Amino acid sequence: MTTSIPTAPRQQLYIDGQFTDGSSGTAVDVISPVTGETIATLPTPSTADIDKAIDAAHRAQREWAKVGVWQRAEICHRIGDELEKRIDTLARLQTLEQGKPLAESIADVTEAAQLFHLHAEDAVRLHGETLPSNDQAKRMFTFYRPVGVWAIITPWNFPLLMLTEFVAPGLATGNAHVVKPPTHTSLTVLAAMEAFEAAGLPTGLINILPGEGTTGSDLVAHPGIDAIGFIGSSQTGAKIQATAGLKRSIMECSGNGPLIVLADANIEAAAKAAADAAYYCAGQVCCATERALVHADVHDQFVAALVTYADTINLGNPFDPTVNLGPVNNEGVAAKMDRHMADARTRGFDILHGGTRQTGHPTDLYYNFTIVDGVTPDSLLSREESFGPVVPVITANDDDELLRLANADALGLQAAVFTENLTKAYRFIEEIEAGQVIVNDSTGFWDINMPFGGAGGKGTGWGRIGGKHTLLDMSDLRTGVIHLGR
Repeated sequence: MTTSIPTAPRQQLYIDGQFTDGSSGTAVDVISPVTGETIATLPTPSTADIDKAIDAAHRAQREWAKVGVWQRAEICHRIGDELEKRIDTLARLQTLEQGKPLAESIADVTEAAQLFHLHAEDAVRLHGETLPSNDQAKRMFTFYRPVGVWAIITPWNFPLLMLTEFVAPGLATGNAHVVKPPTHTSLTVLAAMEAFEAAGLPTGLINILPGEGTTGSDLVAHPGIDAIGFIGSSQTGAKIQATAGLKRSIMECSGNGPLIVLADANIEAAAKAAADAAYYCAGQVCCATERALVHADVHDQFVAALVTYADTINLGNPFDPTVNLGPVNNEGVAAKMDRHMADARTRGFDILHGGTRQTGHPTDLYYNFTIVDGVTPDSLLSREESFGPVVPVITANDDDELLRLANADALGLQAAVFTENLTKAYRFIEEIEAGQVIVNDSTGFWDINMPFGGAGGKGTGWGRIGGKHTLLDMSDLRTGVIHLGR
């Protein structure tokens, strides 16, 4: 099964419209989780590189803010068109560096292109309003302006798509960006810059600085950064906020999403949804099925259906079209799965499927799809986001206990509930402490028009990614007041 890509990946930083080796003199190897081979060597950005990228972004943004919204929208549409021309190349590169099945990568790149079209259309419809004043001599109105230069810090699970979730609405509303993707999944992002250039995007509006924690800290603390967009773990998000101070931010952090199965649920549909959201992207998704909370009356049926469905999950080379589960991306994820499974064995839980790494592959990152029954709320599988291909099954005796278990967690990103009862559906939607509650579909449900983000009071961040809501978060609402002199 071939894992080759049509052209050699870009192996440089991208600053002010130019690919460059930067000035640090240091570099990091990029190793594929699929093959174990070194597929690129990327320079590490220096402080001078960060300064140069931010200066370029400010210079470009001042001019970009003067460009009319219809012209900005036209360029965003062209970027979407150019990405569509490169779907195969970008998808193959992403699978090689990230590890997800090729079909998933194709869907990611396709959606990235769609986001540029969506935000282009939303931006031209983003408008203020005229407000009544108590003073008849005054006229008040609101309008939107760009914030300025955003530091965008993206995770490794959706390299291009999650960059696009910020950059598409950011460009459409007149902002500029300095992006820090993780070094080991930056190749797709760097290759995509050719699409932006072909679309005629002015230089300096997007700068790519692959790096790790130090680069991110230097970036968010930089006085030239006006705002921060972050997708990643809650622990990293907290560090960013401590460093950033009062800078505007959109924070999309960890989830520990419950999929809740009530006694009247469609069990086959619930089991399929639980498995789908647990093995998609090898479970490395913030809204994966991290906990299956199941009513005791239907526990046996649910587990049986889940085990049966597990036979359709094929772990292997993600370039093989028959494979729907690839390797996890890095050793940290695999080691966390090992730790959670060791805790499960110590506690005597029933491991009904998987539970180990699968041998015989080029790397040690191929983890079997896993089902664990009899999980208790105090275990690691329940308390921590596993971020791997596992469904922990927790049993409850009634709806009240299901709700209590769902909310007994520090995170509140996205949840799902399966029921045929409309009254119960509304109750769970309103009482689960999560930003989104999905009824009769997976915790992994996503729509590009849906406002996605965490619930207030939980450690999942703030702001919304999706549709017009990101445009609003990436814009300044301004007010004008005119005295008419009468």
